[in-house]
Amino acid sequence: MARKDKVVLAYSGGLDTSCCLAWLQEERGLDVITFTADLGGEFKPGEIQRKARASGALKCIIRDLKDEFIRDFCFPALKAQAVYESGYTLGTALGRPLIAKHLVDVARREGAQFVSHGCTGKGNDQVRIEVGVSTLGRGLQVIAPLREWDLKTREEEREYLKERGLPFSSGRKTPYSIDRNLWGGSIECGALENPWVEPPEEVYGLTKSPAGAPQKPQVIRIGFRKGVPVSINGRALSPVHLVKRLNALAGMHGVGRSDLVEDRLVGIKSREIYEAPAATTLLIAHRGLENLVLTREVIHYKEALSNQYAQMVYGGLWFTPLKRALDAFFDETQKDVTGEVKVKLFKGSCQVVGRRSAQSRYRWEWATYSAGDRFDRTQAAGFIKLWGLPYERAK
Repeated sequence: MARKDKVVLAYSGGLDTSCCLAWLQEERGLDVITFTADLGGEFKPGEIQRKARASGALKCIIRDLKDEFIRDFCFPALKAQAVYESGYTLGTALGRPLIAKHLVDVARREGAQFVSHGCTGKGNDQVRIEVGVSTLGRGLQVIAPLREWDLKTREEEREYLKERGLPFSSGRKTPYSIDRNLWGGSIECGALENPWVEPPEEVYGLTKSPAGAPQKPQVIRIGFRKGVPVSINGRALSPVHLVKRLNALAGMHGVGRSDLVEDRLVGIKSREIYEAPAATTLLIAHRGLENLVLTREVIHYKEALSNQYAQMVYGGLWFTPLKRALDAFFDETQKDVTGEVKVKLFKGSCQVVGRRSAQSRYRWEWATYSAGDRFDRTQAAGFIKLWGLPYERAK
């Protein structure tokens, strides 16, 4: 018997990738190796393995990538203050290049000629994964079944699997498409496709409704070292445990919800619901500390580059020279971002209520209006004269 070519499929065990697994065998005649990345979302490894093997997978590979995800992808984005179009903290977008990296690694180790994914033909994730693969995996070919097959609805996909006697989830059908990891969740489809409709409470899984959140605010302290969060309330935590703890604390208070009509890469506008309790809290706290320790020029210049960085992450340009150069810039800005920030969590809001650092540039004796004031206000008139000089009209 002739040896078949191999394909590594990015596999979640959901409806789309279950169909992909069958289609790659049936339509392309390939041996399929499934690869699943654990990024801290809803994850049942035993169920994924059983479903993959029952569907004919040659091998099922699962990797716990939570630590790498937070340490090497989310925290660099935090140092960059990367938020796309003011509302998206990039949870899914940050996970896709990591999946691409490991898809390439598995393909090389297993001698596969192809990689595959279950991304739709008008979404962003197809770009993020395929650009990552093309950057890291020279010679690997990508197969995207959802851009080729004729299945158009979720019901048609279920029937496709049913006809072949293959396993699929028989649980409660949901009209929503949901992706969750440690850095946040994204929800789309169903009633959300009408931008006038308020999101139903059932779409949220990481945050309580602000209306049902605790009636008393909670103040917590977050410690940073060189821009990286390292502790909560004085207790040192690993990156993964720190993010998990903040997801629980901030999520309980309804922090981190966002309803955004955003611009996708393919040129369409899409309505997305995001919830990112830990990411939102860390971004607010981190910015509060930066305002205390960075110079005015660095803060203002960094804001423009933060937007550039967010666009690159959103667009799947993680493994690129400019992104590496921006990382070097942001790392330089973080050398003094060490200290502690107090944030108040209450009814969907996260507010900085205190900050301190040994590297603080705040000078009480200059800022105060009390008897200890040492600011020489007599210099102000000359400063104002020189500052406005270029704009004076000739007499």
